Amino acid sequence: MLTLTVAFCTFKRADRLDRLVAALRAQRCPVPFDILAVNNNSPDDTLDVLTRLQNQPGAPLRIVTETAPGIVPARNRALGEALDRDILVFIDDDELPQAGLLEAAYDAIANEGAQCAGGRIEIDFSPCGRPAWLDDEVAGFLGRLDHGHAPFWIADDTTPVWSGNTAYAMEFFRSHPELRFDARYNRAGEGIGGGEDAAMLRALLDLGAKIRYRPDMAVWHAVDPWKLKPRYFLELHYRAGLRQAQFRMPDFAAPFLGVPPFLLRQFFNHLFKTLGLVLAGKPGRVRQAMNASNALGAIVGYRRRSHS
Repeated sequence: MLTLTVAFCTFKRADRLDRLVAALRAQRCPVPFDILAVNNNSPDDTLDVLTRLQNQPGAPLRIVTETAPGIVPARNRALGEALDRDILVFIDDDELPQAGLLEAAYDAIANEGAQCAGGRIEIDFSPCGRPAWLDDEVAGFLGRLDHGHAPFWIADDTTPVWSGNTAYAMEFFRSHPELRFDARYNRAGEGIGGGEDAAMLRALLDLGAKIRYRPDMAVWHAVDPWKLKPRYFLELHYRAGLRQAQFRMPDFAAPFLGVPPFLLRQFFNHLFKTLGLVLAGKPGRVRQAMNASNALGAIVGYRRRSHS
């Protein structure tokens, strides 16, 4: 019989853990499963809540504490703790699984032969509600993911799956012991940024992993109110540009202040487009400003690399 663990990493979200663990224990699964909670050194009463939940009936709950700050050490701790399992399913501590999540994850790995599988992530805007300016494209940067109603094999990173709703065949990680979430994309505490899940997807694709999209793997993702402001999206894109230039961009001739000219052109082009939309009062201002912020981050990131 195959073994399955569903894991979540948690930091300062003690108030959400009762609902999350209860929803996980309510899941149906073809095999018995256990739950792994990785406490990322939370300063609140997370450990007390988890200990109480550990003593309640249902799927066994195992608790470990990862003292290194950030989502990358926490996720990598979960990988290490589940290395002897057959299937590891990740969910985030601000999500709730929908019916059929574990059944679909199991089926994708055990029956379809996937080495990674991921599914839909829908956004829960309660209790604040969805801002009028937040269209579906921008909402995608809150983690929303929906590639349609039909399952398919993922061939490249244009149709990604995110680590808040993924399942892994752990044999693939045992065969590739170097495969871990990339520490360069770490996001500590309540910080903005990340990209560790996109980096993991690229690493899996480079290794030839079979990756499956399963729409019946579905979770609801609750959004923190502080993220429902344009400033969050601007900073998110600034940090994405920063890391893209630092870690993935090739070397270019950089005669002006150590920055390739095309990066400067991109920034000013996006900046002027943003100003035009703002002055005209047209929609799309936030999305265009995100492009400008990303281009600025790329300039700063490239300069940091050239001076390191």
